[in-house]
Order: sequence, then C-alpha cells, then structure tokens
Amino acid sequence: MPTPSDYERMLREVALRVTAPRIAVLSAVHDHPHADTESIIGAVREHLGAVSHQAVYDVLKALTVAGLVRRIQPRGSVARYETRVGDNHHHVVCRSCEAIADIDCAVGHAPCLTASGGHGFSIDEAEVVYWGLCPDCSTTGSS
Repeated sequence: MPTPSDYERMLREVALRVTAPRIAVLSAVHDHPHADTESIIGAVREHLGAVSHQAVYDVLKALTVAGLVRRIQPRGSVARYETRVGDNHHHVVCRSCEAIADIDCAVGHAPCLTASGGHGFSIDEAEVVYWGLCPDCSTTGSS
C-alpha cells in the first residue's frame, strides 16, 4: 500500500505540484478502485474535511492527463477511476449490481486485439469490457 511520501514522489515524477487535495484524491482512488466521482469526493472529504466538487474534478482530470489515474466509463455508467494504469488489462461489469473487476488480458501485448483494418490509425490501445453477472448476483438469480 502506497504511503503519502509515495504519492508525493508519483506527483513529482509527472511534474505535478504536490498538494493535499492531489494526495488525498490519489489515495482515495488507490483505496477504492473503480470508484465514481461522488465516492471519491466522499473519501477525500473524510480525509481533508471541506473540499469542493470542482477541486476533486480538477484533480482527477490532472491525474488522468498525467497518467497516474485511468478513467473508465462502461456503457450506461458514470465515469470511474483506478490507479492501475499502463498495463494490459480490461474490466468485467455485473449487469445487475454494476460491480466492476479487473481482467488481465488473456493473450499478447497492448493492444491485445488486432483490428482488421486500422483506417490509417496507429493503434496503441484496445478497450474491452466484459459483461455478465457477478458471483453474488448469479447466486441470487438462481435461488
């Protein structure tokens, strides 16, 4: 588990000024993978006290642009954030409770899907979302 000094180092490595809101948001995203913005705001407020919605939105954007945080938005869901970045993983989403979990790519290097035609694009990432029912919802539905 990263410490506050680890978060400070991460921010400095991407040339972001170290601030209490940035450390708190980075910590909240680390502690609550796939959390939505409202959940992150709640966690940050527990740690720092008063902080505006806009401040958290601004920090999330800066952390995403800097590559410290990844923003995902499965179909029909609000944006969610995670600190697992720069690797070749995807997500599985429960159709019932909307739980999200990481799925490591089964084969190959990023992108793990080869497009049949790139239309001239230099493709460097593939985003895959698997849908189904989580173990809890599968059990509930079959009872």
